[in-house]
Amino acid sequence: MSSNPADMPAAKDTPKKGRWLIEYGPLILFFIVNYSTGILWATAALVLATVIALTLSWVLDRHIPMMTLLGGIAVTFFGGLTWVLDDPFYIKIKPTVISLLIAVILIGGQLAGRNPLKAMLGSKLQLSDTGWRQVTWMWAAMFATSAGANELAWRMLSDDGWVTFKLFGLTGISVVFAMLTIPIMSRHSLVDLSAAASSDTSKD
Repeated sequence: MSSNPADMPAAKDTPKKGRWLIEYGPLILFFIVNYSTGILWATAALVLATVIALTLSWVLDRHIPMMTLLGGIAVTFFGGLTWVLDDPFYIKIKPTVISLLIAVILIGGQLAGRNPLKAMLGSKLQLSDTGWRQVTWMWAAMFATSAGANELAWRMLSDDGWVTFKLFGLTGISVVFAMLTIPIMSRHSLVDLSAAASSDTSKD
């Protein structure tokens, strides 16, 4: 290990710099292999790359985020069905099934007076109860929109067209809703409220 203090941050930052590759590498590989050898081999590559990504995440952080783990299990399950049954139908409906499931869980939690999103992310985000409710409804809408869009895409597009939609379309939906969520988080952040209260106290 280097004794130079300047080298220490770089060593710690290396896993973070590769985080995007762990998160998006399997999907990018899926896209590339599909246009080279077809959707079945692309699905096999996606499953293998996902398992490797989950393993790397555990090795680097000793932790796998719940959503990432569930996504990996879903990819392995639906990808396995696709490969064994020689039918891309299963990998195509995976985004629909998982997105609908998450949307139902979020909406059901809200209606039951609970907030599963807060339970998962409460240690990382400090929002007011109103903020958590609004963010949860926004996320539920995002997953419902993704499910509906995916249903239209796999039914109307060719295999190549759907793979392209999966990479760019579903990612685009996530980006749009993430941008819509940022103002809500800013308005209802307890961290900002605490900072404002501290500032007011110091002025007095």
